[in-house]
Amino acid sequence: MSAKVRLYIDTPLQIGADVTLTEAQSHYLCRVMKLGEGDAFIGFDGVSGEYDITITKVLKKYCQASVGNLLRPMSQSPDIWLLFAPVKKEQTDYIVQKSVELGVRVLQPVITNRTNSEKVRRDRLIAQGIEASEQCRRLDIPKVEDAQPLEKILQNWDSSRKLFYMDETRQGRPVSEAFKNASAPAAILVGPEGGFSDKELTLLRQLNFAYGVTLGPRILRAETAVAAALSCWQALSGDWINYTEQK
Repeated sequence: MSAKVRLYIDTPLQIGADVTLTEAQSHYLCRVMKLGEGDAFIGFDGVSGEYDITITKVLKKYCQASVGNLLRPMSQSPDIWLLFAPVKKEQTDYIVQKSVELGVRVLQPVITNRTNSEKVRRDRLIAQGIEASEQCRRLDIPKVEDAQPLEKILQNWDSSRKLFYMDETRQGRPVSEAFKNASAPAAILVGPEGGFSDKELTLLRQLNFAYGVTLGPRILRAETAVAAALSCWQALSGDWINYTEQK
C-alpha cells in the first residue's frame, strides 16, 4: 500500500474539526491522486501537529474533510537559519528544497557584491518551502524573509545568534571544529558564485558574532556548499544527534 498523501493546511487543526480545502489542494487530492469521499490523507498545520484527515464531501471545485486522530504532536526544527545569495533559478530551487529537508527554520536571501541574480520571488520560495516540508515529514514550515543587502542584515544582526560564513579563502576553521557543539541559535551564510568580495570578508572578520568556516580542499558550488554545511551542522550540533524514531 502506498504512503498517504501529506498536505500542509494553513489553518489551526484539532480533532473533530471540519476543514474546507483550497481549490488547488482539492484538485490535487481528487483529480491528481484520485481520492474521494471516505479516503484519508495526512495533514499538518505547522502549529499543533500532524493529523489523520478524511475527505467527507467532494464538490465541483472544493472538497471538505474531517480531522481525525493526532498522529504526531507539534515539534519545531532546530533554530538554525540559512542566509544565501540567490543564484540561477534551478540552483536556488535546489537550495530551498534541500535546506528545508535539512531542517532550516528561516530562509534569508541576501544580496552580495557578486550576486548575479537579485530578483527573488518570495512567494515562489514560500511555495517551495511548503512542498518540501510536505514531502520530508516536517511538522513546521520555514519562514522566508525578503531579500536584503548583506551589509544591512549584518548591521541589524542579533549578536546572540552565531553566524557561520563559508570562507573560500581557507582562512576559516575546519567545519568539524567550527560546528562541534555549536548549539542553536545559529545561522549559516553561503555566498554567491565567485564567493564573497574582499570587502565583505573584511567586514565579516571584524564581527564578534561571525565565524569563518572552510568546507575542505575543493571549491564547492553555492548549492553544494549549502547542503554540505547544513548536513555537517545537523550531524555535529543539530537534531541528527542521537536521533531515534518516536513510536
